This record gives sequence, structure tokens and C-alpha cells, in this order.
Amino acid sequence: MDFQSQQSMSVSPQRKTGRGKIEIKRIENTTNRQVTFCKRRNGLLKKAYELSVLCDAEVALIVFSSRGRLYEYANNSVKATIERYWKACSDSTSGSTFEVNAQYYQQESAKLRAQISNLQNHNRQMMGEGLGNLNSKDLKNLEGRLERGISRIRSKKNELLFAEIEYMQKREIDLHNNNQILRAKIAESEGNQQQDMNVMGAGGSDYECMQSQQQFDNRGYFQVTALQPDHQHPRQDHMALQLV
Repeated sequence: MDFQSQQSMSVSPQRKTGRGKIEIKRIENTTNRQVTFCKRRNGLLKKAYELSVLCDAEVALIVFSSRGRLYEYANNSVKATIERYWKACSDSTSGSTFEVNAQYYQQESAKLRAQISNLQNHNRQMMGEGLGNLNSKDLKNLEGRLERGISRIRSKKNELLFAEIEYMQKREIDLHNNNQILRAKIAESEGNQQQDMNVMGAGGSDYECMQSQQQFDNRGYFQVTALQPDHQHPRQDHMALQLV
């Protein structure tokens, strides 16, 4: 018993040193790195094979060495397994995306409902309704907001009124100027018409005299001037007329 215990005590420290943890980092020595790669690659391929056989799992393993050499293992087909992988990823991604979008829209809708409720309460308070939950400070703040709003409304109303008054004054001046222009045109037209009437009146009297003379001539009567004594004719002519 003593010999076995001494033997076990002497062996155990060697086992502890031989099974110590290896620090996981890049192996700087090229030869040691290549040896480690070959050992662990073979072990990884063996574990993949055992997993596929023992658990009836679809396994595909792809390994590229530092020199770019490909090592692979698949119990079905690497391509088929990769396609199955992409399909599963797309399904899970679409499902997770739908869930994320649904959650986001629910949060946004909740925010919008809260904003709508706050705006409705604010509008009721501005109309003097729903004031039961407000304290004196809130009522004072509401009163100040109302007064500022009323002052802005009155300022805007006065601005519009002044603009309209200015427009009407300009319109009045334009109408007055147009009225003066029309009066001057009417006076000028009346003056021209009066001149035309005077000219037509003078021409009409001469025309009437000429018509009367023509009428007497057409009837065969002598004019009044022809019946007056003419000193150029001898006296015997008048006596001869009397004897006949």
C-alpha cells in the first residue's frame, strides 16, 4: 500500500504538467503551427463524422488552411447544406424582422395615441373645459398662454385691417384720377359737339336763302331787287310799259 501511494504521488505531478492548459493564441513557429493544424484538422473532421453518424445530423465542414488549401466534409452535400443554411437564415431573419417591425409599430402607435390624447386635452383646456385636474399654477400658465395667443391674434387682425385700408385708399385715389380724366374727356367732347352745331347752324341759314331764291326763280317771279328802279335804264322804257 505504501509503495502504491508513493508511486501515485510521484506520477500525478507529471500528469498535471502534461495536461496543462494551452494558451489560445497564434503559434509563431511555422513548423509547430503546421503540425498543430494537421492534428486538430483531423480531429475536427473525425468529430464531424461521429456527430453525423451518432446523432443523424446533417453536417458540412469547410476548412481553409493558411496557404489557402481547402478541406471539407459533408455527410450529404456541402452545396445542399449551404442552401439549406441560407434558407433557414432567411426564414429566421424574415420572422425576426417581422417581429421587430411589429414591436416598433406598436411603440410608435402608442406614442401617437398619447400625443393625440395630450393635444385633445390641451384643446379642451384652451376652450375652458376639463380644468378640474389643473392646480393654480397650471391655470396661471394656461391664462398666460391664452393672453399671448389673443395678443398675437389681435396683432394679425390689425395688420390685415391696415393693409385693407391702405389698399382701399389707393383704390380711391385711382378712381378719383380716372373720374377726373373722364370729366375732361366729356368736357372736350361737349365742346367739339357745340362747335359742330354752330358750324352746321351757319351753313343751314345760307342754304335756306339759296333755296328760297331758287323757288322764286322757278316760279317765274322777279326778285325784289329787279323790281327796284334802276337809274341805268332810260325813262322811256317805263313809259312804254305803262301805255301797253
